[in-house]
Amino acid sequence: MATLICGSLAYDNIMTFQGRFREHILPEQVHILNVSFLVPTMRREFGGCAGNIAYALKLLGGDARIMATLGEVDGQLYLDRFESLGLSTEHVRVVRDAYTAQAMITTDLDNNQIAAFHPGAMMQSHLNHADQARGIKLAIVAPDGYDGMVQHTEKLAAAGVPFIFDPGQGLPLFSAEALRRAIELATYVAVNDYEASLVSNKTGWSLEEIAGRVQALIVTRGEHGSRIHHGNQCEEIPVVHASKIVDPTGCGDAFRGGLLYGIENGLDWATTGRLASVMGALKIEQPGPQTYAPTRDEIDQRFKQAYGYSL
Repeated sequence: MATLICGSLAYDNIMTFQGRFREHILPEQVHILNVSFLVPTMRREFGGCAGNIAYALKLLGGDARIMATLGEVDGQLYLDRFESLGLSTEHVRVVRDAYTAQAMITTDLDNNQIAAFHPGAMMQSHLNHADQARGIKLAIVAPDGYDGMVQHTEKLAAAGVPFIFDPGQGLPLFSAEALRRAIELATYVAVNDYEASLVSNKTGWSLEEIAGRVQALIVTRGEHGSRIHHGNQCEEIPVVHASKIVDPTGCGDAFRGGLLYGIENGLDWATTGRLASVMGALKIEQPGPQTYAPTRDEIDQRFKQAYGYSL
C-alpha cells in the first residue's frame, strides 16, 4: 500500500545573498521599498512540496505516489528524474503549453528568505482526482493550486483515506470557512509555528480546539524542535542538531516525509516526530531540497545518535 503525495512540483532557483536583509530594508521606508540584492551564486534544483516530500519518503523506504502537474514546456527533465529515482509518474499530469512552477528563493546569512513564485502548471492541479488513485493507505495534501487542494481534501475524505492537511504557502488563499472545512475533513494537520498562529487567527479556533478536531496537530518550531498534539497529550520533540547549517530550503518537506513514514508504519508519535526531525537535520546540511542522499542505515544511525535508541 502506498502513500499519495498531493502537492506542487517546481524548479527552485536558489540564490544566496552574502549579507543580511535587515541591514538593507528600512522599516520606516517600506512604503517605497526598492531594493536589489547581489547574489553571486545560483543553483537550479528540483523542488516543489510533492517532489521534496516524496523524495524524503523514498529515502526511508516508503512507496510514494506523486499526484501533481508539470508544464509541457520544461517538465521532461523532472519526469526523467522520477524515472532515475524509481518514483511512479502514474498520477503526474503534463499540462500543455505551460511552464512548470518556478520558485526564485534568496537566502541571507541569517537564513531569512525572500521568494517569488510562478505557479505555471500548478494552477491546473484540480484536473487530478485523488479518489482515482488505487492502493493508497495514506495521503498528504501539501501546497498546490488552491482549487486542487480543496478538491483533494474533499475527495480523500469521501474515499475514506486518512490524510495530512499541510496548507503551508497556500494558507493565504483559504477563507476562514474553507480552512475550517479542510481541517474538519483532515485526519492530521501539519504547520509551522507561524502558520499555526495564522490558522488559529483565521479560523477563530485555538490550537487546542484545532487539535481536538484531528487525530494529531503537528507544529514545527525550527531550532526549537516540534510539538505533536494528539488526544489530550502534547509530545515535545527535541531538535536534531545539524553538523552544519547550509540551506533550510525543503527542510519542512523532509520533516513531512518522516511524518508520513512514521504514520504509515504505525510508529508512536514520539518516534515519528523524532524521525521527522532527523530527516530535517539531514536536509539542512546540504544545499537544495533534494540533494541529501543518506542510506537507510545512515538515517537509522543518526536517529540512534540523536535519541539514544533504535527505530
